[in-house]
Amino acid sequence: MATKAEPLAPSARLSAAAAPLLLLALVTTVAFTALGSFGTIQEAAKAEMGLSDDHLALIQGLGAAVPMVLFSIPVGILVDRRNRVRLTLGLGVLWTLGTLLTAFAPNAALLTAARMLTGIGSTGSLTAALSLCADYCAADQRGRAMLIVNLGKALGVALGFALTGWLFGFFADFTGPGWFQDMAPWRSAHVALAAISALLLLPLLFLREPERREVEASPDAPFRVVVRELWSRRAFLIPLFAGQVAVVMADVAATVWIAPVLSRDFDLTPQQFSGWVGALLFGTGVAGAIIGGLSADWGQKSGRRGGLLLGAVIAAGIGVPAALFPIMPSVTGVAVMLGIISAAGAVTGLVVSVALTVYIPNELRGLCIGAFIAVAGLIGFGLAPWIVTRVSAMMGGEAMLAEALALVGVIVSALSFVAFWLAMRRAPEPIR
Repeated sequence: MATKAEPLAPSARLSAAAAPLLLLALVTTVAFTALGSFGTIQEAAKAEMGLSDDHLALIQGLGAAVPMVLFSIPVGILVDRRNRVRLTLGLGVLWTLGTLLTAFAPNAALLTAARMLTGIGSTGSLTAALSLCADYCAADQRGRAMLIVNLGKALGVALGFALTGWLFGFFADFTGPGWFQDMAPWRSAHVALAAISALLLLPLLFLREPERREVEASPDAPFRVVVRELWSRRAFLIPLFAGQVAVVMADVAATVWIAPVLSRDFDLTPQQFSGWVGALLFGTGVAGAIIGGLSADWGQKSGRRGGLLLGAVIAAGIGVPAALFPIMPSVTGVAVMLGIISAAGAVTGLVVSVALTVYIPNELRGLCIGAFIAVAGLIGFGLAPWIVTRVSAMMGGEAMLAEALALVGVIVSALSFVAFWLAMRRAPEPIR
């Protein structure tokens, strides 16, 4: 396999990079479908395995958080120093294996381990995809380029609901011969997802590693030099990280607990809500990514200090009232507010991705993105679902899940607005 691509002319980079960007979007779709697949059918797993909400919070939260905390920074360093295409292929094998093991886990401990394996591959691949995407195009086109990859992420989040829910319904009604008939539908759905993932990873064998651009120090520079460069940008990075971590907390809590809220408070089954929830998350994710990508490119051209981040500040502010979605009196109200907070999260995610590639030199991007994912994993994925269960316990028990989810969402969304505003004020000059 070739390891380097010829440099592209600045005016043609985005169009010339369409094929690799679409392939990265496909890989990201598969990764996030695998990452979110368990959330849709968790009530079925809970019933079969005799789990509690605390068990679900550990499986969903720590299952994603532990691999993020332990592996995101090492993966980020590898992204900065090694062949990113081959690394992505290896990570794809990990999330596919984790999805398959999910189907055969006999208890909560092994189920958590399987979800951790899925989390290592899925979240690590996002770091590699963002780094690759930045090198396929010029800086002033990066918002639109990353829009393509983030559309893949939005589609993956949506398919985590829609495709998994459809497979669950299909296998629940399955009457044909074979061992699928002897498996619980949620387990059969994960076997099918693993097979789909394996097939869709094959095109990665044809992707070429691009030339690294916007490098201030050698990729082989001593680690202490890299860390010193990163530390010198702390005034900007700390509020930027805080803002997006708070957004991740709100988004993760919403995606983890929306299915139980709809099941318990509105008596809906996965077959009844998985399709429209998946379509809603995809549609709003697409809209948010488009707005985020365009606002990032527009912000760069405005000449205003930190203008690239203005879209994230506005989106975070809109997300505060939208976090009340769990306590809306109707399913329609839940859908509208969930769509708004999903779109706001997509805007901030895209803007932050662009900011890391515009304000941070190439040799720091993987480490920086990996560090962010580690922090987001620990706080967003690890603590957010658990915090909701603790708050609901203090408010009266599992029956108060919706109210607890709304309270946590409003608080963390308000924190994200303040943090993004500070990051915009402290933004450095773009890397040239």
